[in-house]
Order: sequence, then C-alpha cells, then structure tokens
Amino acid sequence: MILSDYIHNGNHWLSRLDARVKIISAIVLLVMVLTYEGISFPVFLFLCGVGLCVDMKVHPRALFIRYAEPFFIVAVLLVLKIFCTGKTPLFSFELAGMSVTGFREGLLEGVRLGCRIMGAVTIVAVLGFSTPFNQFMAGLSWMKIPRGFIEISLFAYRYIFMLFEDAMVIYSAQKNRLGYSTIKRGFNSFGILAGALVIKAFDQSQKTTVAMTQRGYDGIMPNLEHKPFKPSEIGGVLSLIIVMGILWKIW
Repeated sequence: MILSDYIHNGNHWLSRLDARVKIISAIVLLVMVLTYEGISFPVFLFLCGVGLCVDMKVHPRALFIRYAEPFFIVAVLLVLKIFCTGKTPLFSFELAGMSVTGFREGLLEGVRLGCRIMGAVTIVAVLGFSTPFNQFMAGLSWMKIPRGFIEISLFAYRYIFMLFEDAMVIYSAQKNRLGYSTIKRGFNSFGILAGALVIKAFDQSQKTTVAMTQRGYDGIMPNLEHKPFKPSEIGGVLSLIIVMGILWKIW
C-alpha cells in the first residue's frame, strides 16, 4: 500500500505536527513553486522533500511508485518541448529519412516546467507520507471544504479496502478457473469482476446508510473536531514561510 496510513512514521517530528499547519505550508509552497521562473527553488524543495521522506523511513518502493508517473510526465513534456518549441537548433539527426531537430529554447523551457512539476509533487508527497488520511480530512474540514465532500471521502476511504479485498477474491477464483487464459476470456472475466464490484459497492452503501441512521448519525463526525493551535507550531510555519519566501525572492 502507498497510502499514508500504511507508510507514515508516527514517531517522526513532521508526523506529530498539526495537519492544518502542514496543509497551509504545502499550499504556500505550491504557490511559490508554480510561480517561480527558474529551477533553483523547485530543485531545492525537491531535494529537501526527498531527504524528509528518507528521514521518515519511507520505503524506496513507495517513493518509486509515488514518483514514477510524474517522472514519466516530465520525460514526455521534455521531449515535446525540445522538438516542438524554439528556433535555435541544438542538435539534429535523421530518423526514417526525416531530419529531426532539437531546439535550445525548448530544452530550457522543458527543464523549467519539469522542475516545477517535481517540486510540486514532492511537496504533496511529503504531506501525504506524514499525514494520515483522517487527519488530512479534518484539516480540510477546518478550511471550510464542503462537508459533503469530506463525508464521501471518508466513507470511500473506509470501504475501498473492503472492495479491494473482494476484487482480489473474485480475481483469484477467476484465475484458478483459467478465466484469463485468453484475451477474450480475460475481457469477459474482467467485465464480470467490474459488475460484481459495482453491485457490491451499491449494497454496501445501502447497509452503511442504514447502520449510520440507526446509530443516530446527524452529519457531524467527532474525528473532524479540532484542537487549538500550538504557539510553537504557528511560529514554526511562519518562520518556514518567511525563509522560503526569501529564498524564492533572491534565487
């Protein structure tokens, strides 16, 4: 699993911080990264974020999974920028009888965009690795995110693992009966699997609604209540924002 509840280190100092403080810091840093024109600041945040993940003892496989898709997007973006943007030739070669040229302006623009992407992804990754899902939702509730969205997210997060286990049971049964021996049978088996999960999810939603109603659920979740901010945490986040703002300005 790559979700924070299964990989975050509860003993790390970053995990003990108030989720609201981390969310506010992440939003401010994201704005700084996305508005920065160069590469120094995003690269600095990327290195600091990876260092924090290593310090939290995040498994290398979890880091690889979290960064695999962004790296692929950056690679595709870089290739497109090099060959489709700019006027100053950087290199050229023949491919299938056609001349392909890479441009200097495209390379520079691709590197800038790639650094922004990796810096932003690192901020989100550190937030996810250090914050359990329920605390993250509580922080969003404090920020006045619609209560309906919070409730649906919490219930979905609670029952998605049950659906995953049911899916694995059905998949194992199908595989043992050679349900994926050919492409045609594989598509048929996958359709049956998807249909069974939809029905299971609908039945579970009905059961959850009845159970919550019988227990007097009125739309207020106790785990979304907030404790007062600690002065040390407020001072810490303000110091972080000031220091990062200075680096964002001078680099």
